[in-house]
Amino acid sequence: MNTINNTLKTIVDALENKKAEELQLIDIREVSTIADYFVITNGTNMSQIQALADNVEEKLAINGIHPRSVEGYNTANWILMDYNDILVHIFDKESRGFYDLERMWRDGKVIDVKSI
Repeated sequence: MNTINNTLKTIVDALENKKAEELQLIDIREVSTIADYFVITNGTNMSQIQALADNVEEKLAINGIHPRSVEGYNTANWILMDYNDILVHIFDKESRGFYDLERMWRDGKVIDVKSI
């Protein structure tokens, strides 16, 4: 398994461990140069959304992987974690529906999170 797959698996496991909802993984390599993958999920409240982000950051840090940037943590409507080739989007339910990244990036390839 290559490094990016290991990183994706760690992210998915960290999110599932904190009960992330509607976890989506989209391969955008063929439709964009901003990243290779989007990980999109949501939480039910501010505390859970921040806990999801914290867990991703902690689990990746164990492997020496740190985010280039993290935006939106304090408001927790939409936390964006930039891991270079992987962008992690953690929303509240309302913001996820409003921004609808899955629709915007529908030309990407949806990957079954259980397959990584």
